[in-house]
Amino acid sequence: MILVLPEGEPVSDRRPSPVAYARMLPLLRHLARVGAAEGLVAHAVHYGGRGWNGARARLAADAEWAADEVVRRYGDVPVCLAGHGMGGRAALHAAGHRAVNSVLAMAPWLPEDDRAAEPEPVRQLTDRQVLIMHGTTDARTDPELSYRLAERAKKVNRDTCRFEVHSDGHALRQHHQEVLALAADFVLGALLPRTYSRPVADALAAPPPLGLRMPLAAGFGRSLRP
Repeated sequence: MILVLPEGEPVSDRRPSPVAYARMLPLLRHLARVGAAEGLVAHAVHYGGRGWNGARARLAADAEWAADEVVRRYGDVPVCLAGHGMGGRAALHAAGHRAVNSVLAMAPWLPEDDRAAEPEPVRQLTDRQVLIMHGTTDARTDPELSYRLAERAKKVNRDTCRFEVHSDGHALRQHHQEVLALAADFVLGALLPRTYSRPVADALAAPPPLGLRMPLAAGFGRSLRP
């Protein structure tokens, strides 16, 4: 099961953004298509509101609720949380849910280290497969913050890697096809009894900083499994 988590905002009491939901549809449809033959199902999570709202961590709570619903509806199946921006942060936070076995965090929004009341948690990532990807020219969410988080996560969970999408921004549109291919490779490898592609396997196995600054190669996915 794949749960796709859209973008959100740091503070807001407004209703969820239909635009943020629409932006996740290409990823949702791609993952649903490549996993359909092997029984994988992808759902988008509809938040109760668009704001994280400090200690309430509302989007993470919504992600955990969605994982509970998966267990209720489908039984004991592994879940991958795949989120973008604030949805990436929600995926990382909700990784401790018992059904979750993997997290894909794309351009995750993270608070500045010196402004956070407490450091972003990483213990919940233990025993999960974790892949973070971030555009190097992202002007909305700082790629250096996701690197620092990945460094901390790697210390408690060796199955953590991070890919850098060079010359790409927050929306990861410049290398859209490669981003989709990397997402699919990771999700299929995490949820199914399949091996990762060589770049993903190498990134997971490599020590910092190499495995946390792995470049997403141009054309990634063209020669991989269909």
